[in-house]
Amino acid sequence: MAAKGKTPPKENVAQFAAGQAFLRQFELFKKLEPTTSIVTNGQHPLPKDAWLQIERDNLRHYAKPTPKFTIYINVWRRASPPEWANVLAQAELHLVMDHVDPEQSDPAWRMACEAKAVDFLRHLGIGDRPQDLANLDATPPGRDVHELARYLRDNPQDDRYLNLGLAGKGQTTWICTPTAPKISDIERKTNATSLVNGIRRALEAAIASTDLRAKTSDRRGYKPNSMAQLARSWFVAEFPLLAALAASFEIIEDDEICDNLNIAIAAIHSELREIYIRPRYPMTAEQMKFVIAHELLHVGLRHEERQQGRDHFLWNVACDYAINDWLIEAGIGVMPGDGALFDIELRGCSAEEIYDRLTTDLRQMRKLQKLRTFRGFGETDVLADRSPVWWRSGPGCDLDAFYRRALVEGLELHLKTGDRGYLPGGLIEEIRALQQPPIPWDVKLAQWLDGFFAPIERRRTFARVSRRQASTPDIARPAWVRPYEPELNRTFAVVLDSSGSMDRMLLGKAVGAIASYAMSRDVTAVRLVLCDASPHDRGFINPEELLGRVEITGRGGTILQPGVQCIVESTDFPKDGPLLVITDGACDALQIPREHAFLLPEGARLPFATRAPIFRFD
Repeated sequence: MAAKGKTPPKENVAQFAAGQAFLRQFELFKKLEPTTSIVTNGQHPLPKDAWLQIERDNLRHYAKPTPKFTIYINVWRRASPPEWANVLAQAELHLVMDHVDPEQSDPAWRMACEAKAVDFLRHLGIGDRPQDLANLDATPPGRDVHELARYLRDNPQDDRYLNLGLAGKGQTTWICTPTAPKISDIERKTNATSLVNGIRRALEAAIASTDLRAKTSDRRGYKPNSMAQLARSWFVAEFPLLAALAASFEIIEDDEICDNLNIAIAAIHSELREIYIRPRYPMTAEQMKFVIAHELLHVGLRHEERQQGRDHFLWNVACDYAINDWLIEAGIGVMPGDGALFDIELRGCSAEEIYDRLTTDLRQMRKLQKLRTFRGFGETDVLADRSPVWWRSGPGCDLDAFYRRALVEGLELHLKTGDRGYLPGGLIEEIRALQQPPIPWDVKLAQWLDGFFAPIERRRTFARVSRRQASTPDIARPAWVRPYEPELNRTFAVVLDSSGSMDRMLLGKAVGAIASYAMSRDVTAVRLVLCDASPHDRGFINPEELLGRVEITGRGGTILQPGVQCIVESTDFPKDGPLLVITDGACDALQIPREHAFLLPEGARLPFATRAPIFRFD
């Protein structure tokens, strides 16, 4: 306990003042304090092992009581400035995060608040954690303090969060006087605004520091305080939807680099995380915002991954039409007059729908408007390696998952703030779709085949009487029977490209998935035809045999039409049986006069147009 009447050591007070000044060097805590007074006279009674204690009272100088916080510092303790900075930062986080609530007083709430504040502070890395205060090694469970409090009430044996308080063991970090008012909505909004502004200042400082390091390393294409850099800073600070994406990309402004990449206005490379801007192209600040938002949405909506074998340039054009329509509807910047694709007739259409219209009405679309992206005529402004699944390099958060999560979390933050501007419904729906993982190719293929094979369901019939129950031997019971169906009616054909261009791993994966589906749907046999330059009919094969070793014959050229004709002209194969063609796309044009589908590797394309379903496996 503090000794009344005695003056605390001057060196201790000086160390605390140095720690307070050290804390104010961080952008997050420069203007974070609410209505607070800090007392360092050492006269308030505090436990010997306490660092500080917070008291919530109210000011009666106004018509309505105004909350006031008093932080009593135990300056009788010896500590370094970094330790005082860490302790004071935790106390101020309690205040702006609305932890000091007179309506919440149970121990679980206090432990949850202390755990969340310490975890927040742990990621910031401010100062040094004192040795007598516990720290956290992992993020506490629950998304917010209320969920963590419920968890602690349900699990009282969890003692990981006992010694995180600042008022000593067994003591509460804050106390509320009987006259202390409850937290009002105005106070919550003020505290939230203060915290958000602090985080925004910290992000701006971090970006400026990163740009400064890039400048000192003589990186080409760096232009501090350029229009593009200011536009990116605006997205980070004012537009949560694209804040994470904007912060993770570097802007390159170099005419020579743009000349080498044939960039007329702008382009983006998702793997290198770079946005290329031609500095000589005249643009206003609002037009620069539009261009950067356009490029970031290309990456965030995973347009390169959704290409799925479509023509690269036409797919880029279709995505441009969709993105520009959303940006205009949301009022983000101003669309440049040159190099921007927009058509009011395409409003509300997805990129896939626009691509279908471009491919069917290409001649008309070329007459209406020149097909030009921000990169130039006939060029795509997404500069990504188009080899199959190039970004899937191993475990962890891959590039695709990072971009999806950045845009989804940005949308959640944008909608929570409520005052960041209007977003089109189509854009929100497309971002929401990113939250759902794509349907695997084998599931899509199974759904297509389900249309040909109705499930065989058992039914009850008295034609075959079941065993009678001992309690009611005089009552006849119907038996379960399976309806009779000819075996050859539940079959499908597979024309398997066995040419030398087909990888054996791809063949094994495709055949294995087909066998698993056939066994799960009571398909009695699969008609298999291997085909390279000539067909090799293997006849009807049980699905169990496909799971074992299958001998592949051929491995020569690729002419699949004879294999298709082998199935079409077969007298023992059902006329309405479906046909599945497995190939890598390096084949001739096919004429298939029956229900059929194609199974291609990821990134492969057919050399001809078809209306049949196309499934892709990786």
